[in-house]
Amino acid sequence: MRTGWADTELHDLRPLEQAPYAAKRRAALSARFPGERLVVPAGNPKVRSNDTHYPFRPSSEYVHLTGDQTQDGALVLKPREDGGHDAHVYLLPRSDRDNGEFWQGRGELWTGRRFSLAEGERRLELPCHDIRKAAEELRDAPRVPTRIVRGYDAGLEAAVDSDEDRDTELKTALSELRLVKDEWEIGEMRRAVDSTVRGFTDVVRELATAIATSERWIEGTFFRRARLEGNHIGYGSICAAGEHATIMHWVRNDGEVRPGELLLLDAGVETHSLYTADITRTLPISGTFTPLQRQIYDAVHEAQDAGISAVGPGSAYRDFHIAAQRHLAHRLVEWGILRGDPDEVYELGLQRRFTMAGTGHMLGLDVHDCARSRTELYVDGTLEPGMILTVEPGLYFQQDDLTVPEEYRGIGVRIEDDILVTADGNENLSAALPRTADQVEAWMATLT
Repeated sequence: MRTGWADTELHDLRPLEQAPYAAKRRAALSARFPGERLVVPAGNPKVRSNDTHYPFRPSSEYVHLTGDQTQDGALVLKPREDGGHDAHVYLLPRSDRDNGEFWQGRGELWTGRRFSLAEGERRLELPCHDIRKAAEELRDAPRVPTRIVRGYDAGLEAAVDSDEDRDTELKTALSELRLVKDEWEIGEMRRAVDSTVRGFTDVVRELATAIATSERWIEGTFFRRARLEGNHIGYGSICAAGEHATIMHWVRNDGEVRPGELLLLDAGVETHSLYTADITRTLPISGTFTPLQRQIYDAVHEAQDAGISAVGPGSAYRDFHIAAQRHLAHRLVEWGILRGDPDEVYELGLQRRFTMAGTGHMLGLDVHDCARSRTELYVDGTLEPGMILTVEPGLYFQQDDLTVPEEYRGIGVRIEDDILVTADGNENLSAALPRTADQVEAWMATLT
């Protein structure tokens, strides 16, 4: 069992494409915390049941700073006297056949080949150490102020002497580091969006089968594209037909798909580098909108146009939300669903009964990216070139809402696009998907 095995070391590996960008991000983090040791774990696999695990996805903070997707890994930035840091990564090395590990539960026989530490160094352009020694080495290291990203690796947390409040500051800083995307990240977001557009096209082509089955067919159809062209879906796909479209995060996807009703599809492909798109289209299942469906759809589309127009460098982050919400408040008053002066309706927030959520969020490695950033830099902040966000207004009339005419009840419409802030305005990365009612109907007619 121990002998007769070929040397499979990979000697021609090139650095990851994002390696130089990750180095710049580490440098920015280093400048933020001079004289402190920083520990950023990748995380550990989570048990689903017995000896099976959920699919592993490393922490976004770790991926952003290394490009690595290895489970059980960790990045350590060790402080230097000049105020900078020396970085190294801990990884799980190749399985050892001599001691029998290869055939055991965590061995490569069961889980597949891992990169050796030498291979890891070539890929990441970082020194790589054995993760099994990390806790001991961190405990025995010279005592310096230390911060760790909590919630990913309990063993490493126990090995360092850190303070929860200071650790929270580190997590906040790492979230804020992702607010402005570099050119490589923007390229990955374009790939995620383009794959997602193809996934939506797949769904429309297979609507007839979905009508004969359920929302699950739609979910599976989009998932196939995500796995074909990327790593996975970026979040649970919302395949909401009929009244399910009024439920903000409907992910059961077990309902009927009925002609004459609407399908709200909110889905995104996650690339192999773990960047995700987040797009929504609301589609008439029969291929054409009814007059009332079109009325509601047009109002949401107009609100989205107003929101997208408010996105640009120097604009307040909240501007696109305010623009979209004001427009919807005016439409709800015009239809007689709300009464009073539309501007006063907006100021009182009465439209929120039907608009429900905020009009967008940052997007990147996480579908709700940069969520731990300080309020003054995010929702109360100013947009800069390189930021990517969603603009996704909606109107949702609940099935049991007696304050609206019966014909409105059970209708939900959301339109969502991924918007890049540019030096002179913005770019709709998902513009390849039709947005107006006429465009949607014409597009569907070519595919069904």
